[in-house]
Amino acid sequence: RAGDPLPISVKCQLNIQKCITNTMNLLLLLLLFPSSVPSEGLSIKMFLRGRPITMYIPSDFHNYEDLRMELPTQKLQLDWVYGYRGRDCRSNLYVLTSGELVYFIACVVVLYHVQRRTQRHYLRHTDCVRCLAVHPDGVHVASGQMAGVDKDGKPLQPFVHIWDSVNLLTLQQIGLGSFERGVGSLAFSTADEGAYLCVIDESNEHMLSVWDCVRGTKQAEIKSTNESVLMVEFNPQDSSNIITAGKSHVYFWTWVGSSLTKKQGIFGKYKKPKFIQCFVFDTNGDVLTGDSEGNILTWARAAADIRTLGKGAKETYQISKQTHAHEGSIFCLCLCHDGSVLSGGGKDRRLVQWSPLLTVLQEVEVSQFGAVRTIAEGESGELLVGTTRNALLRGSLAEGFKPIIQGHTDELWGLGTHPSRDLFVTCGYDKQLCLWDGGEHMMAWSLTLEETGLCADFHPSGKVVTVGLSTGRWQVLDTETRQVLSSYTDGNEQLSVVRYSPDGEFLAIGSHDNFIYIYSVEEKEHKYTRFGRCMGHSSFITHLDWSKDGKFIMSNSGDYEILYWEVAKGCKLVRNRFDNRDREWASYTCVLGFHVFGVWPDGSDGTDINSLCRSHNERVVAVADDFCKVHLFQYPCAKPKAPSHVYIGHGSHVTNVRFTHDDGHLISMGGKDTSIFQWRVLGGSPPASRSLSSISSYEDGDRILAWVGKCSERSPALIGGSHILGGPVFWPPFLLLLRWRIFVC
Repeated sequence: RAGDPLPISVKCQLNIQKCITNTMNLLLLLLLFPSSVPSEGLSIKMFLRGRPITMYIPSDFHNYEDLRMELPTQKLQLDWVYGYRGRDCRSNLYVLTSGELVYFIACVVVLYHVQRRTQRHYLRHTDCVRCLAVHPDGVHVASGQMAGVDKDGKPLQPFVHIWDSVNLLTLQQIGLGSFERGVGSLAFSTADEGAYLCVIDESNEHMLSVWDCVRGTKQAEIKSTNESVLMVEFNPQDSSNIITAGKSHVYFWTWVGSSLTKKQGIFGKYKKPKFIQCFVFDTNGDVLTGDSEGNILTWARAAADIRTLGKGAKETYQISKQTHAHEGSIFCLCLCHDGSVLSGGGKDRRLVQWSPLLTVLQEVEVSQFGAVRTIAEGESGELLVGTTRNALLRGSLAEGFKPIIQGHTDELWGLGTHPSRDLFVTCGYDKQLCLWDGGEHMMAWSLTLEETGLCADFHPSGKVVTVGLSTGRWQVLDTETRQVLSSYTDGNEQLSVVRYSPDGEFLAIGSHDNFIYIYSVEEKEHKYTRFGRCMGHSSFITHLDWSKDGKFIMSNSGDYEILYWEVAKGCKLVRNRFDNRDREWASYTCVLGFHVFGVWPDGSDGTDINSLCRSHNERVVAVADDFCKVHLFQYPCAKPKAPSHVYIGHGSHVTNVRFTHDDGHLISMGGKDTSIFQWRVLGGSPPASRSLSSISSYEDGDRILAWVGKCSERSPALIGGSHILGGPVFWPPFLLLLRWRIFVC
């Protein structure tokens, strides 16, 4: 009908007369009315929480409808895991017969060879690992995990894996469907060469169960207690005797067939502690418990009194001695090969060695790294200590301890990679700013910030790093001396992103006050002068990137806006977003944009993706999602439901991802799991042309679309009152010289 706008794609065969008419009309329009050239081009829309997000297709995507998204040829392989979970877990550090340390963080069990400085990783868990046990052979390992949820919120059941530490193969999955909430404690039997595994789950009743390790079958199960249970162990001389301890209790269990019976430890004249936090069997077969009062209680075997203790074992344990060992809680006890006992304190942060008669032999304080969480004895009396500040220490009481593994202690958000070296910085809620050496796999340095650090970026020179804080303040630090060179404040709300321009002449700071602050960088990155402020977002800034020429900024906000800014003209908002469709960006970390909208899953609520990073060679884009996953997509990723390689390991929302300077590695950070993963980037082929298709033929059946938009509305008289037909037309050579944009659909 006359006056109706025509659709973008018109699928019909035109006769020669119509082709000539369209061509001549368009030519005449362009020659006589150049101002009528359309200001809008082909666009696509995506929706987040019902809000439409319009993105314009770049001019070099000639046939967008034929664009196919494929898996990238590059893949990721976990290279190194930084961190250790010591702040809230026990029994999480052991030494294998291979000489490797075994411990866990997030969903990964790490096998670390200290002398060789190598790591291997057991990656078969689907949620955070909470406990470990090592078989008497020193080769097989049991690891238990928490229950989780999938991306749809459906619960995932916890389980225990028994696996071979040599080849990392899973030998047995135990308890799927039997445990609730998670697995809290594990122990292999010793007297019968590890034939059985004892498990305590995290249900309200803290179910105690015994399993056949070879068959994977449950032998016995019983409700333990409604109070917290912190530890379980078999008697190393008698597998029918099991001990559990926790809040206000220590229980001595007798296991016969499918039956489990318990006797409660009686404290008698001794003060009952609030928590029994650890225990160990000494060389005499007595039980030593460490409690929240700082005491070591010695429980000796005694004949059972059936009248008072009920039916069960023929003998029980009674307190024979109390030794005050620490100020505050005792977090761990360890029986050494020479018969001595080690105790680790909480409040006093002391590590004490005791003789078999519980007299002090020597002690040392490890205050810098937190309380002593767990102790393991290595070769030749070497000691390994895990601390509540998520550090692993190596050394001896005589010579002291040095950290071999360090990590953050609270939720992580800020991440920046060095422009020319294998270095990166991290920061988070623990107020620690850490510089990591990705080549040496170690922390280079750390310092304490006055406030929570939420974002960071290196200057292109690599000499300074800027960190944004939770109060609107940001600081510039020298990467060598750690000295604070400059400190500024913009607003009073948290900063979510800091980004240097590619030439290093400007710094952009995105804030939760909805503004982007622009500073000029002077005097060898030491002096910063306010250049302008970008105003126009209606919600807080989430991500931003600079153009390759350093003149423009693309930004995203909390209400899913994509805005563009011309910095050179006073941080002016670019109203016509179509003009930015062909702009090239020095980095691509914005989660919204034409080149990356295909990374969003169906049904996204706008918070499913926390971070995104394009590789420097522009071949792939890495994504950190809210479901503990890292994704690797093809770049550009400009079609819905794009396929990706998916990688697990993090135990909470992944907060940030960044490629290293040479794209050799990807760094990802977990949020609450405090883990940092270094992934090696494998494979890859030469990058494909940005023009994914070109016009090579004018044969019948080619579908060529010339979008002339609203030109006819502006000059209807020119074409006799009817609209120009947008459809498959045959363009003569002289018209192509006009350089009109054409798209293959």
